[in-house]
Amino acid sequence: MNIRIIMVGVVITLATSTNLTAQYTELDSTYKRWFVGTSLFVIFGNLFEDVNPPHFAQVDIGYRLSGSDIIRVSPKTWKYAWPNGIHPFLNDAYKKPEERFPGYVREYGVTLSYQRFVWDGFYAQLDVMPTYQVFANDNGVTIDEGFQLFNSYRVGYHIKLFDDMFFFQPSICVTHRAYHTELPNGFKQLDDKWSKFIFPEPGLNVGFNF
Repeated sequence: MNIRIIMVGVVITLATSTNLTAQYTELDSTYKRWFVGTSLFVIFGNLFEDVNPPHFAQVDIGYRLSGSDIIRVSPKTWKYAWPNGIHPFLNDAYKKPEERFPGYVREYGVTLSYQRFVWDGFYAQLDVMPTYQVFANDNGVTIDEGFQLFNSYRVGYHIKLFDDMFFFQPSICVTHRAYHTELPNGFKQLDDKWSKFIFPEPGLNVGFNF
């Protein structure tokens, strides 16, 4: 499937969905403007990944501009030792010793998100995340620093739980490393072998409304 077609489809959906059904209305007795949340991959990755543990942390802080329009800010940090261009579920090169970096990358970023409900609980979402990168060797010694712009183009479904006190959002997306500074020697040669896009990547977000 052509990645560019998927990206264009998401952008068109975001731009042309103004007259479709809203997920919330202010007449709902449970309507709340604010929410906090995280990704279940934070829990799953930290608990069950033993070869490439992400030591992942994420907090979502969101605000509903309207029943259909949401903005979100999400501070994040994680680490990885294999190139981001290797699909962790669909490519058997992931976790192969010969594809492993000579160390690891620790990233610190803040995702800025716009989410638009297009019909009932279905939504499209654009995530833009600038990140500060720290490159370390296997002993944890910093050898270089960098910057990356990491985007996601996402579609998903919003599920209300317990009278909308909580919500669950399964989703699927295209991730795109839109820009990054040059990686240090040893990291660059491995990273250059792989695409700047990953598809499909699942999402499992949860949140609390208030």
